[in-house]
Amino acid sequence: MDTTVADPLVGRVLDGRYRIESRIARGGMATVYTARDIRLDREIAIKVMHGHLAADEDFVRRFIGEAKAAAALSHPNVVAVYDQRTDGEHVFLVMEYVPGRTLRDLLTERGRLGPRAALEIMQPVLAALGAAHRAGLVHRDVKPENVLITADGQVKVADFGLARAESDSKMTKTGLIIGTVGYLAPEQVLAGDVDIRSDVYAAGVMLFELLTGRQPHQGDSALSVAYKHVNETVPAPSTAVPGLPPQVDALVTRATAHDPARRPQDANRYLAAVAEVYNGLPRDFDQRLAAQAAQPRNVTAVLESPPAAPPAGGTRVMDRGAAPGGPGPYGDVPPPERTAADRFIGAITGKYVLIAIGAIAAVILGWAVWYQTSGQYEHVPDRIVGTRLAAATKTLQDKGLVVRRGTSVYSDRAPKGTVARTDPPPGTRVAKGATITLVPSRGRTPVAVPDVAGKTEAEARQALKDKGFSVGDVSRQGSQTVDKDKVVRTRPAAGAKQSPDEPVDLVVSTGMSMPDLRGMNADTAADKLRAMGLDLKITKRDDSAQPPDTVLEQSPAPGTGVSGGDEVSLVVNKKDCLIGDFFCKDSSDQNKIPVPGVLGQPIDQAVQAIQNSGFTVKVRTNIGGKVVGQLPLPGTTADRGSEITIWG
Repeated sequence: MDTTVADPLVGRVLDGRYRIESRIARGGMATVYTARDIRLDREIAIKVMHGHLAADEDFVRRFIGEAKAAAALSHPNVVAVYDQRTDGEHVFLVMEYVPGRTLRDLLTERGRLGPRAALEIMQPVLAALGAAHRAGLVHRDVKPENVLITADGQVKVADFGLARAESDSKMTKTGLIIGTVGYLAPEQVLAGDVDIRSDVYAAGVMLFELLTGRQPHQGDSALSVAYKHVNETVPAPSTAVPGLPPQVDALVTRATAHDPARRPQDANRYLAAVAEVYNGLPRDFDQRLAAQAAQPRNVTAVLESPPAAPPAGGTRVMDRGAAPGGPGPYGDVPPPERTAADRFIGAITGKYVLIAIGAIAAVILGWAVWYQTSGQYEHVPDRIVGTRLAAATKTLQDKGLVVRRGTSVYSDRAPKGTVARTDPPPGTRVAKGATITLVPSRGRTPVAVPDVAGKTEAEARQALKDKGFSVGDVSRQGSQTVDKDKVVRTRPAAGAKQSPDEPVDLVVSTGMSMPDLRGMNADTAADKLRAMGLDLKITKRDDSAQPPDTVLEQSPAPGTGVSGGDEVSLVVNKKDCLIGDFFCKDSSDQNKIPVPGVLGQPIDQAVQAIQNSGFTVKVRTNIGGKVVGQLPLPGTTADRGSEITIWG
């Protein structure tokens, strides 16, 4: 973490929402910080543009456009862009925070990678670039510094499209080359022309660097490196690392062709080629290549003796270019005669040289075989990640290794209950009896549960599936505010984070419960149903055994779930209306229904309850989010369809 100087932004809250916590790094275009989104309570990364760029109106305009394009790019190997904001003189980008290290850090630590390890990293990088290329977005700055690797090995590419805003700004139109010069395609150097094939070139250069530990073109200045990109081809990586197979060389040389038309035409096609070569290499190829590199040089060269000097006082001199017995610088000189003793000594010497060579070769071969097959050593299996814990434990124990279980971690590569990673990592050569730590996977990285309240069960299932979740238990309960067969809530609640490997439960509304109205005064029953937002149909029938004007029958039956707008049929005991009869009402009162009480309820819930009761609603103010007053007052009656005013 870059903490060399105090940073005035640390501790500040940008745009009233993002609290800067610490500085991660500072580059030529921006400074990157860790921050906290205090509204959503999540850790994020913020990239704040340098002041001289933020003051350039053209840059800011292009930067905002590129940020929008990058935000629309959704891919598991792309660092997500959440927001773009301006706070005073600060122009900044809000991004996903990816804890871990960069590919540059990994290269610095290891020097270089084996071909399988390099191609394994290149595949998610190219998948991310391929998603951008499908969307018409060019990265423009592919390099190890922009590739992030999480603790569980997930690879993510950052800074999509942002180099364009800088390269197009008026501050870079004076001939200055923007970007990291070691990865620039020839057309980018010569004319500033950039398309998706320029990203492919940079990816090929990066693959060369992963395989060899250095960039293909070196120079004392950026200008000299740029000159080499234009005038020299990228060499095959096997020229620097003997033993690399030709198909790996071809991946680099084809991607870095000077003519863009001869390269793979986008990252997806390059990915297909990389995957094919990766799948064709033996799983232990990197280990075999490393063992080969560790072996001593060819002993034949060491055993060769320098040519003997001519004997003192000798008079015969032969031109090395002349044939034996042919003309030399001193005329025709016959070749020296070999005596029987000479021939015997030569035969003996040659015999022992061959014996020595054979003996040393046998020792080297035996050492290599012992290294690979000695009963004292084992290798952590390559395929153990993603294996069930019980099976992985048995595999290692069968090899004479001790197994220890580590703390579970989330992993997007290993399903829940399988091995997310090992310590030491797969492929490592260890002594028998060594301890191998298996780190179990807790499932995929938690994501927010989507809000599906008010949706049908089918719609809710699809929305959850789109986010990677499955549906667990589905329970049903009555609700006065949510219509029948619509989702009331989820467990866990909407917005809570949960691994997609864990199911989400649904609670579905059975609607309002139909009350038992039988024997109730017909007017009272009608008012109750209208307050529930139900449509009413009344028929009359004479029944001398029952009190007049009471409900004889109802449909739906008591306890049935109903929703606002459903029709309810009542059969009422018929009676004549006599003057002064208590049960006779003025026709003007027939449309009066009770006003529901919504004080203290959330505004949205109150609006729904009022509408379900047969009224319209007007929200006058909404400050605190809950109802603090209403007119008409609760407990009074008002005309069906009239307006009730609330404020919060």
